[in-house]
Amino acid sequence: MILSRRGARLAFGASALASPIVAVLGLGAVVHLLTRDRIARPDQLPRLPVALVLGAEVYADGTPSAFLQSRLDLAAELYRDGRVAQLLVSGDGRSRFYDETGGMRRYLEGIGVEPDAILVDPAGLDTYASCLRAREEFGVRRLAVVSQRYHLPRALAICRALGLDAWGVGDETARTNSGDWAYGVRRELAANLKLVWDLLTRR
Repeated sequence: MILSRRGARLAFGASALASPIVAVLGLGAVVHLLTRDRIARPDQLPRLPVALVLGAEVYADGTPSAFLQSRLDLAAELYRDGRVAQLLVSGDGRSRFYDETGGMRRYLEGIGVEPDAILVDPAGLDTYASCLRAREEFGVRRLAVVSQRYHLPRALAICRALGLDAWGVGDETARTNSGDWAYGVRRELAANLKLVWDLLTRR
């Protein structure tokens, strides 16, 4: 069957659109395969020196958003159970008007984590920066990464590329907020492209 010019244009357009989608989905599958054996339940996690808690939104008064609170609660559980000795909270803490890491520290202290057990990195502006700075600024070589479950494959892939011995523990309680959870899953697929760029450029 011979396609009309219009049909050929439509077919070409569809294939051009499908190719990036296939590439993004394929990259996501590779990232998952590379890291799936490093994601553990809290009670399965080997004992590690530190848990890296990745930052997320805080409100104007410094109160953690629901997603961030879930990460902090999970990290505090690991600390209380003796799975990790310290918690490294990493996020954007550069401004007194918006301070993720200050809010994270205050929340953890409020639920009983000893202040001496909390390390703060106010320049962890994204996942790559948080993982890199854990190694370069805090001397971390073995760690647990704490975030939402869908975020862990990318974070662990970054850690692996940076030579870190990393395990992931993921929160799934925030799944009840289905709209935000679904958005986060979609966002991670696109963020895997940034992962490749970060690793290739070694910024």
